[in-house]
Amino acid sequence: MAHHMQSPASHLAYLTAQNRIPAASVFALRVAVLLSKWAMRRRTRLSLRHLDPHLLRDIGVTPAEADFEARRVFWRM
Repeated sequence: MAHHMQSPASHLAYLTAQNRIPAASVFALRVAVLLSKWAMRRRTRLSLRHLDPHLLRDIGVTPAEADFEARRVFWRM
């Protein structure tokens, strides 16, 4: 059986489509999704900072570009 991964946003869309969810719950879900996105963005940027130069070359990123990306704040795309 194939396991299909859905994004947090698709879960949120399903839950908010249900008329039984109070507005405060919808707000809490949106905040949780946003915090989850920010946490993932922070983790991946910090991981990029610690990649070896040969791994950066493999993905087409210079050490300077990796450092620039790692220094970006988590709420910025």
